[in-house]
Amino acid sequence: MSHCNSALQYGSFLRVTILAPGSRGDVQPYIGLGQALLSLGHKCTILTTLDHEVLVRTYGLDVATIPVNVSEELRQVDARRAVEGEGVAGSFRQFAKIARRSARSMAEMGLEACGAADVIVTNFTTALVADGISQKLGIPLVQAFNVPVTSTSAFPGALFPRLDFGAFTRRVGHRLTRAALWLTMRASANEACVAVLGAQPAARLPGPYAGLLAGPVLYGFSEAFIARPGDWPSDVRLTGFWFVEEPPGFAPPDALIRFLEAGPPPVCIGFGSMGTEKPEEMSALVLDAAKRARVRVVLLGGWAGLKPDSLTQDVFALSGVPHSWLYPRCRAVVHHGGAGTTAAAVHAGVPAVVVPFHGDQFFWASRVHKQQLGPDPIPRGKLTSERLAAAIERATTDDRLRESSGAIGARVRAEQGALAAATMIAARRTTT
Repeated sequence: MSHCNSALQYGSFLRVTILAPGSRGDVQPYIGLGQALLSLGHKCTILTTLDHEVLVRTYGLDVATIPVNVSEELRQVDARRAVEGEGVAGSFRQFAKIARRSARSMAEMGLEACGAADVIVTNFTTALVADGISQKLGIPLVQAFNVPVTSTSAFPGALFPRLDFGAFTRRVGHRLTRAALWLTMRASANEACVAVLGAQPAARLPGPYAGLLAGPVLYGFSEAFIARPGDWPSDVRLTGFWFVEEPPGFAPPDALIRFLEAGPPPVCIGFGSMGTEKPEEMSALVLDAAKRARVRVVLLGGWAGLKPDSLTQDVFALSGVPHSWLYPRCRAVVHHGGAGTTAAAVHAGVPAVVVPFHGDQFFWASRVHKQQLGPDPIPRGKLTSERLAAAIERATTDDRLRESSGAIGARVRAEQGALAAATMIAARRTTT
């Protein structure tokens, strides 16, 4: 008997609403989580931004949207400048502006989307709104994050990975990370939570919890990549990464298949949802680096708008293709270090050159390097053709990186992180 039939027969059918706005990389892990909930016989709705409505529906999930287009917002000049070079403070100011404009819609649409729900799931950016909805409607809430916010002495804070000089500095980094996330969320959503949800004004700083709120926390990353710290409490669970299952009808472009078959495996280069003020210069830089490293390239345009001036037999360019399909067919990947993209590269078992732009990308870049899954990361502000060429050459020739990537990738592929998390979410309803 299938999971679906089993769940329905025994009356354990649940309605779950997931709050997951953001870039595609922010949303996609929650699509994987939603798919796993469906496989267990439950119903899932994802509340996200307008630009991801079609994406969510493509994967067979119900969707509710707020009238905000994150991709358009992040393509604005101020946003691109902040993301490329203004550090944590600058980029978070831009994100807070976007979140503030959408906070009232998120609260209002959240009430509607969660009205019939049995469980609410939130990412870390919407935790305050989700808590207000949970309290108003009396519905259990699960914090499901793919970036660590629980304090530990085992590794540094996600927004301050350079504070890595011992247990004390690591804990300071976590306190600063939690404060930065909380203050950004409070500045953008506090007024809407009070006005729309009747919530009490949020505290000035996060409480002494494992998550940003009281209650259990599920983390969507693998212990093969980040070992569970011994000082984390029992209500923090690592489930493994949350990956999507591609729709049955997916087929890559025929021209891409012909390119892959025409020569040795290429290097995939793309920076996902990271915009750039000068896409022509960035495109020329990465293609010059690939030429210096003597590798074939699949160039993913993404939000940066990367594209070659002219195509050659060694370069194939397209706007995007599922990483789950492309990455395993590559010798190495060059990416920006977003949590979801990092997970996809780890899952593929290929070395990665990480070029972090802002925020937690520096944390993921440092983890890739520490696990010997790629060479030293190259921050966006220090990216040159020469440095990138040297990093690509090492990623494609270093046997130690290849073997480590293959071994950890095999462990990650054996996990069923989304299914494990979905099972725990369903259990939250029955234990509340």
